[in-house]
Amino acid sequence: MFGAGELGQEIFREAKRFGFYYLVAVDRYQDTPAGRIADKEYIFNMLNGDAMKSVVYKEQPDIIIPEIEAINTDTLVELEEEGYFVVPNARATKICMNRKLIRKLIDKKAGVKTSKYEFASTDDPKEFKDAVEKIGSPCFSKAIMSSSGKGSYFIKEENDIEKAREHAIKGARGKGNEVIIEEYIDFDTEVTELATRFDGGTLFPYPIGHYQLDGDYHSSWQGKIEEYLPYLPELKKYDEKLALEAKKKIFEAAGKITEALGGVGVFGVELFVRVKDNKVEIYGNECSPRPHDTGMVTYINHLPGLSEGGLHLKAISGRIIPYEEENGFKVIKPLGNAATHVIKSPVEGHGLKYDIGDAEKYGELYIFGKPFSYSFEDRVNGFIEEERMGVALSQGRSVYEAKLNAEKAAHSVRIGDGKRWYGQKEKEMHLLK
Repeated sequence: MFGAGELGQEIFREAKRFGFYYLVAVDRYQDTPAGRIADKEYIFNMLNGDAMKSVVYKEQPDIIIPEIEAINTDTLVELEEEGYFVVPNARATKICMNRKLIRKLIDKKAGVKTSKYEFASTDDPKEFKDAVEKIGSPCFSKAIMSSSGKGSYFIKEENDIEKAREHAIKGARGKGNEVIIEEYIDFDTEVTELATRFDGGTLFPYPIGHYQLDGDYHSSWQGKIEEYLPYLPELKKYDEKLALEAKKKIFEAAGKITEALGGVGVFGVELFVRVKDNKVEIYGNECSPRPHDTGMVTYINHLPGLSEGGLHLKAISGRIIPYEEENGFKVIKPLGNAATHVIKSPVEGHGLKYDIGDAEKYGELYIFGKPFSYSFEDRVNGFIEEERMGVALSQGRSVYEAKLNAEKAAHSVRIGDGKRWYGQKEKEMHLLK
């Protein structure tokens, strides 16, 4: 597995439960979350294609799983051409990890509606500015080769244009010098659909609502759909007819996108949901060729073995996946109402300590076991960047209650560096103020 973070940790946990014999983790640092479970660890920069090939030739794996965006996708294509099994397939991985390629696939090949967009070079300030002016403000600037909000900027006015260009240069992965300028869509909610391609077709777990802060996942939820589709659960604005319409259109859009990508395994299809003239509109945004951060809610809201990590392993290895038929779709229904909320570190350091306080009154804690953390606050541009160290998982009588419980649990955790204890700083979009 190239990339051995928290998502890979769950994949490897499921692999151990399934009886996979030998697990090899590769990442840029030692003692990664998945590396703690693996039988062997390798440490190097995965943009180095020669190093990737060296490990593959030495270990001769039956399956290669890309888990991280900072990876040499051209090398994956070459390895697949040599006969190695790359999940979901090398082409899909290359497309999904490049915002230009995945946007074109969603728009042109899959035929799913997207926001208006333009591409521009960060090397040419005029070209960048022209693209922004063509789309119009407000809009988003996102580095083509980046992830988790890095290199992304919300442009509200002309004074933001140069800041956005510089931010894209700093946040781009590798030598990426291109951005996508996206129209701002005033959507009602954002969802992830964990479309799972397997021997029996395509399976659809219930959509997962979520929100991001500075482009990075912060909280997610799943349960009774009319509580969070097509509106946020805290609005308590329920419409069963619109919820059913939204769910159907989400499944259809995710099916088209993953069909265009091909391969097997879980795809995290990111979609925007908007109601206009009392009808639901779905916009395609992005797609990950693997389990998704927001999908960690399935750890508490799906049956054992059917979390997103379990689904990925079952699909890859050709195992049977139980499902229900619903209006022509193969679905996995959630166990109830559940939510997640990230636990981020407001302090840098190695060997951090955790004071969980009364967090477990509100839910379960999943601490990833990362060996160190970072914390950065950009006061000029208003960004808070903190390492995700864990996640709180909670249930509730309603989706709203589950979301509130997860937030309470996460913010009950304090992290210490040996000198003092710190709580999370970020409170934007929170229910607790």
